[in-house]
Amino acid sequence: MSKLSIQSEMRAVDQKDRDFYDSLTDDERRKFSLYLMLRYSANVEGIPELEHYYLAAHNQRVNKNFFSLSKHPKLQWLLITTISPGMGNHKHYWLKPRSQDSRRSRINRFIESQNPDLNDQELELLTRLTTAEELIEMAKNLGMSDEQIKREL
Repeated sequence: MSKLSIQSEMRAVDQKDRDFYDSLTDDERRKFSLYLMLRYSANVEGIPELEHYYLAAHNQRVNKNFFSLSKHPKLQWLLITTISPGMGNHKHYWLKPRSQDSRRSRINRFIESQNPDLNDQELELLTRLTTAEELIEMAKNLGMSDEQIKREL
């Protein structure tokens, strides 16, 4: 199996292979996509507690400032390897980026502004579960006027 297949890369994440990035040749490093690692490594199939763990660990350790570290790909790789709880290999799946349409949603923007640490899935879930009344109450608790609430929501 090639070093640069998603299966072998995710196995390296699950096994906390800190030397994986160093083992790549210069040509392989040019082909290696840390963005793919970012999107795949956060999600696993399995028991809900394990799925939650991977997602929470990813948000806590990797999502924050990941792109500001783009000049340090080895550090990005090392951050990604911290996600695994060391419980064997798991099937990882692609996390689709949030679409531009949902990003423009006023409700999504409002919820995201109040919860900046949420990832795309958590934001989508919270947006679906929050009622209009809860949003209005939240806005009022923030000191927004009725006019501001109408404009923002």
